[in-house]
Amino acid sequence: MIPAAEKAPHAFRLMAWLCPAVLCCASAPLARTQNAGPPGTNKLMFHGGQERLGWNASETNLTPAMVSSSAFRPLWNSPAFDSVMIGGRRYQPHVYASPLYVDNLTLSAGPNAGSSFSAIFAATSNGYVYAVNAFTAGDVAAGAILWNKHVCVTAVNPNLDFGLPVGILSTPAIDLNRQPPRLYAACHHQTAGWLVFALNLTNGNVMSGWPVAINDRALAPVNRNGPARFQDASLMSQRGALNLSPDGQLLYVPFGGYSDKAAGWMVAIDTGIPRIASAFSAAPSTEPEASGGVWGPGGPAVDAGGLVYATTGNSPDGSEDARGVWGESLLVWDRTLKLVGTYTPFNYCPWDTNDIDLGANSPILIPDLVAAATGTPHLVAFGSKAGSVYLVDRDHLPGRLDRRPPCSTDSTTDGSLLPPGPQPQFGARGPLQVFGPYSDVYGQIDAAKMRSTPAYFQGADGAGYLFLSGSTKVTADGPDVTPPSVVRLQVVPRRKPGAGWFVPPGSRSAAWLLSPANMQAYLSLDAKDDSLRFLNPGSPVVSSNGSENPIVWVLDANLLRSQPLGAPDAPHPVLHALDAGSMTPLWRSTPAQLNVGGKYGTPLIAHGVVFVGTDRIQAFGLH
Repeated sequence: MIPAAEKAPHAFRLMAWLCPAVLCCASAPLARTQNAGPPGTNKLMFHGGQERLGWNASETNLTPAMVSSSAFRPLWNSPAFDSVMIGGRRYQPHVYASPLYVDNLTLSAGPNAGSSFSAIFAATSNGYVYAVNAFTAGDVAAGAILWNKHVCVTAVNPNLDFGLPVGILSTPAIDLNRQPPRLYAACHHQTAGWLVFALNLTNGNVMSGWPVAINDRALAPVNRNGPARFQDASLMSQRGALNLSPDGQLLYVPFGGYSDKAAGWMVAIDTGIPRIASAFSAAPSTEPEASGGVWGPGGPAVDAGGLVYATTGNSPDGSEDARGVWGESLLVWDRTLKLVGTYTPFNYCPWDTNDIDLGANSPILIPDLVAAATGTPHLVAFGSKAGSVYLVDRDHLPGRLDRRPPCSTDSTTDGSLLPPGPQPQFGARGPLQVFGPYSDVYGQIDAAKMRSTPAYFQGADGAGYLFLSGSTKVTADGPDVTPPSVVRLQVVPRRKPGAGWFVPPGSRSAAWLLSPANMQAYLSLDAKDDSLRFLNPGSPVVSSNGSENPIVWVLDANLLRSQPLGAPDAPHPVLHALDAGSMTPLWRSTPAQLNVGGKYGTPLIAHGVVFVGTDRIQAFGLH
C-alpha cells in the first residue's frame, strides 16, 4: 500500500510531544461535531452516507490481485427496467441516480412476504423505483426484482440530454431507523410538478401523507433568502442527491436550473408531518436566470451536528456586489436552512461569465483530523469545473453572510486552505490545480474538467487521502482529453519542515512550527494514473478491507457531456478499477458488458460484488 515512511513525517509526530494542548485555545468551531468514520456495508445515500465519504472499508473479498485476474467478470443482470410511452414514442429507462444497498431487508408483501433479502435500490428517469435481489436466497435468484413502484407519470424535457423523460434523476435517501423503514425520492410529475415521495422500503408502497409538492406557492412563505421564484417545473433540475438530518426529521432536496434559467434552491421537508419546513433560494430572483444552482450529483453533505453543506453554480454577470446572491460558493446552513457560513473562490467573476461552476462538484466532509496535530481538524473538500480542488476550514469559514466578497485577481487572497508552494497557473500560492490546463475561459460545454465528488480513504498510518476523477484536457478550453483522469491527494495536517529536523521545545523554530499559518491543513498531489482518458466520469468510490487492499472504482459514461444518451448509437459506459496504492489500472469492462444508463453515475460495492445502474442493475464479481 502507500508507504508509511512517506506518510508519517517527523514533524507530525513531533507535534504531540511539543505541546499537545496548544490548540485547545483555538476559537470555538461553528458546531462541535465528530465526523463518523467509514460507513458499513449498508449504502443508504449517495457515496454511502450523509458525509459523502465514498468509502466501503468492509470489503474482504475484492483485492487488487483478484480483480486483475480472470476470476473477476460479469455475474448477472437484472431484468431491464420499465420503458414508458410518451407522445407515441417509447423511451428506454436511464439510471442517473446511484444505486443504494441494504442488508437483510424483510419484505412485507408479495410472494416473498416474510422473507429477508439483501437488496439493491434503483430509480430511473422514467419515474420508477425498484428493489432488486442482490444475492441468491433460496429459490429467488440474484437480480430478481423484489418490488417496483411507478411513483409519477413523467414528461419529456428537451433540456435533459436532448430530450428524455425527467422522472427521478437524483439519488434517493434511505432511513432504516423509521418503522417501517423508508426510501425518499423526488420525481417530476408531468402535471403536478416536483413531488417528493416516502416509500415503505419493505413493499414499495407510498407512505401516508406523501407525496409533498414543491412549487413556488409552497416555497414563498418559508424562503429564507427571498423574494425568489421557483420556476416552472420544466426549468428546474433536481439532480443533486437527497440527504437527511442526523435524526431523520428533515429531508434536504436541492435544485438547479436548466440552461441557466432558474435560481438554485435548497428545500427542507419535515418527514414527521410531511410538509415543507424551510427553504433557501441561492439568490433573491424572480427572473428566470442562473443564480447559484445546487445541481451537482452528490447534493448536500450533512455533518454529525446537523449542518448542511452545498456548492452552487454560476450567478449572472455583474452580480458581484448583489446582496444575497450566492453563486459559485460553498454555503453552510443550520438544520433549518439559516445561513451560518460561506466560502467563495477569489476568482469567481470570470466563472460567472464563463459558466465555470463550483456547483458541479459536491462537497465531502473529511473525517476529523487529530486535534493535537493541526489547527484545522474539521475540513470540507470539493472541486470545480475548472479542475481545481479546495480544502476549507469548517470551523472558520471565511465568507460573509450577506453577500459574496469582492472578486480578486490575486490567488493568495483565496480563503481556502492553500498549499504552501506556488501554483504554476498563478505563479503564486493559490488553490490546487488537479485536472488542467487551468483557464478562466470556458469555450464550450465539453471543456469542463471535473463534475464529481471526491472519495476518502485512510491508510494504516492514519494519513487521509482523497481520490478524484476528471478529464485533463489537451488544450485549456477544448474537448480532447489526456491523462491523468484519476489522482490521489493527501490531506496534510500542517506544513512540514525539512526531513530530519529536530526542534527543541521553546526554540524560535518551535514557535515557527506552532504558528497559525503552519498549523493549517492542506491538500498535496500524492499520485496519479498516467494511462486513462475519461470523457465524462462520475464520482469515484473506494473499497478496502480496513486499510488493506484499497481499490478505486470509477464509472465513465464514455461520451462527452454534449452527446445524447438516447441516440441508438450512444457509446456504452465503462467501469474501471485501479489499485489505490500504485495508481495503476487493474480491470475495465468491455463496451458489451454495460448498457447505456445516465451520466455521472457511481458504482456500489457490497460483499465482493460491484453493482452498476444502467437501464437495469448489472453485477460484477469473482467466479
